[in-house]
Amino acid sequence: MDLATIFGFISGVVILVAVLIMDGGSPAELFAHPSALLLIIGGSIAATTISSPLSAVKKLPRLLLLSAFGKRNDPRAAIEVLVKMADKARREGLLALEDESKKIDDPFLQKGVMLLVDGVDPNQVRDILDKEIEHMVGRHREGSGLFLAAGGFAPTFGIIGTVMGLIGVLKQLDDPSSLAHAIAGAFLATLWGLLSSNLIFLPIGAKLKSKSDQETKYREMLMEGVLSLQAGENPRILREKLNTFLPPNTRSSKSSQSAVKEKSQEARA
Repeated sequence: MDLATIFGFISGVVILVAVLIMDGGSPAELFAHPSALLLIIGGSIAATTISSPLSAVKKLPRLLLLSAFGKRNDPRAAIEVLVKMADKARREGLLALEDESKKIDDPFLQKGVMLLVDGVDPNQVRDILDKEIEHMVGRHREGSGLFLAAGGFAPTFGIIGTVMGLIGVLKQLDDPSSLAHAIAGAFLATLWGLLSSNLIFLPIGAKLKSKSDQETKYREMLMEGVLSLQAGENPRILREKLNTFLPPNTRSSKSSQSAVKEKSQEARA
């Protein structure tokens, strides 16, 4: 669960409601004209559907859930798995990793290890894993692009709703008592357009992009680990190399000095 997404959305709603009350209004006023909400949300999704492939639009509900409840990778656990396999490979050879690969939950890492077991050339291994990452990034960009596009359309539909409301206002000029209510309803569309864009669509699009960047970095780390396994690198050196992908305060407890010392001993040998 991504608490930042949930906390941020709830905080935004609370602030909005608080400001409405402080200004003498009521949260119920936001829903006083359901037609404005229908125009903004429905119109934005319709425009996004026109500009995107239908196969991508069908993923909207899943992407919405992914932004708040998506699975989080554990780089430190992955590093420990790779270090363990590096130790086994040095003692028993790469073919010994076949059984280990069956215990791996990550399909990307499992594919990389199986390529090693099958004796695929290192350059081909890198090329295959690079392509996997490249296509993953493309899929993720398509998903986040849906929400970013909707965030661009929403304010425009808000203006359209306001113009439509003002047209209705002009038809009621002979009834001054209803003008205030009609004008407020007209500008409510603009409010919903800006609100949905900046509190829903654009933030979700940005969060999906951020998650994609994290996943890309994670897979690049796995690819580096797989290639190091194939090169027969020392487990401690492998740990230090993969630790560079992590922030300093989250790295494995193994010290870099011990790794450097072991590397120097191997060089002298």
